[in-house]
Amino acid sequence: MSDVDQVASISAARHSRSECVTASTDSVDFLHPIRTTDSVCFISYVAWTGTSSMEVFVKIIAEDLKSSVRRIAATALLTFVALDEHKRPTRVPKVIPETEEEKKLHETALDRASMRQQRKQKSKDVATFLSVDYP
Repeated sequence: MSDVDQVASISAARHSRSECVTASTDSVDFLHPIRTTDSVCFISYVAWTGTSSMEVFVKIIAEDLKSSVRRIAATALLTFVALDEHKRPTRVPKVIPETEEEKKLHETALDRASMRQQRKQKSKDVATFLSVDYP
C-alpha cells in the first residue's frame, strides 16, 4: 500500500509541479495474486483533474519470470491535492488523456468524483458519533 501511495504521489507531483498530499485512497482492487517468483511493476498517471485535486490511477503488473506471462495484479485510484508554498490548495493543469486507457478513465472520472463526494459525506456522518477516547 505504501508503494502504491509513493508511486501515485510522484505522478501527482510531476503533473502539478508542486507539493502534493494524499487526500484519499479511493480504491484498491486486488485482481490476481502476486507470487514470490513474479516481477512487479507499478505504473501510475493522473487520470483526471479538478481545480486543485488530481485523481491518480495505479496499475500493478505482475510477470511470471519463468513463463513471461504478464497480468494486471491490482489497480488503485487515489486523490491528491496540490499545495502552494503556504500549504494551501493551488490550481493544477488539466490532464490531456492520450492513450485509449487514459481516455476511458478520463471519460468515467466524473462518476467516480461524485461517488467520492458521497463516500466522504458518509464518513463525515459516521465521524460525528465516533469517540476519541482511548480504549
